[in-house]
Amino acid sequence: MQGQGEHRSLVSFPPTTSVSALTLLRDAQTGGLTRADQLHLFDRIDWLEALHRLCMPDSVPHVLSATDDKAQAWLFLAESGEHKRTAIANWYSFAFRPVFAGASSPEQRSHLIEKIARDLARDAAQLNLYPVLADDGTSALFLSTFRKAGWITVGRPMGINHYLNVGGRDFDAYWAGRPGKLRSTVRRKMRATTLTFEIHSAMTDALWDDYAAVYRRSWKPSEPSLDFLRQIAACESRAGTLRLGFAREDGFPVATQLWTVENGVALIHKLAHDQGADGMSPGTLLSYHMFRAAIDEDKVKVVDYGTGDNPYKTEWMEAQRPLYRIDCFNPRFSSAWLPAARTAISKLVG
Repeated sequence: MQGQGEHRSLVSFPPTTSVSALTLLRDAQTGGLTRADQLHLFDRIDWLEALHRLCMPDSVPHVLSATDDKAQAWLFLAESGEHKRTAIANWYSFAFRPVFAGASSPEQRSHLIEKIARDLARDAAQLNLYPVLADDGTSALFLSTFRKAGWITVGRPMGINHYLNVGGRDFDAYWAGRPGKLRSTVRRKMRATTLTFEIHSAMTDALWDDYAAVYRRSWKPSEPSLDFLRQIAACESRAGTLRLGFAREDGFPVATQLWTVENGVALIHKLAHDQGADGMSPGTLLSYHMFRAAIDEDKVKVVDYGTGDNPYKTEWMEAQRPLYRIDCFNPRFSSAWLPAARTAISKLVG
């Protein structure tokens, strides 16, 4: 443990290193970064390590840490160009934020992130972070602390997150509030359907083969990081938080959804259906069963549909919030001056 007030780059290896720095950090079983320590999936070392290793393998990781007495903060970044850093996050990440352990007060958290911002300013000219939420205070935290540390900061809404606050309702009460067209479609299709539905909390090789097969026959482009999804599904299966749903026609999978349920929150990670089965609306009917199970059996308080402003999400969700991109520019580097001006102008003109 570092002494009070000290901070440093925790791990930062050159590109020639054969083992990812995050893998070494994961294998060290670093306290504060495990499932036992972090409520949110996206704040854990298992998620971050797998995301970097399988989705961002060509980027050098830079994990910065600051400590203050028994409190610690981490910021998980990767190189995105000369003197440039970006969040270890992508389309699979619902939110990016600093990770804290033992830092309970807003003042202490701000102090720790300001330390990290000053440390980062030694060799980074630009930083971009996405997706960042505002309603949990993360956007304001990044903007204020980096500004105090001498950075020029700009925050802009760049995406939408759709979510549902269940509010103590059972599924029937929730369903009564859905749009009439959706309820009518489900009622009509359910009466005539020959599909069967199943939701698994334990993954097997056979189930994953079925998941991948549905995805290949779906309307979606080829999945760029199927190995990452499989590793996360296996990890959450071991923890009992996986909810892998299927709609089947005569045992043949025609729709699938990958959810996780933990600490009162259901996260909808991926969904796909076989285009050849469109007439049976297998994805819609499977969603009906997935939402019912999450609300009535898992008793979730929130359902989160992740990133993306897809129109179908409004049928199932009741609220939305912006996802911000935070850009930080270090005026010590002349290379940051023009990008900072362009970004500021872009925000002004919308």
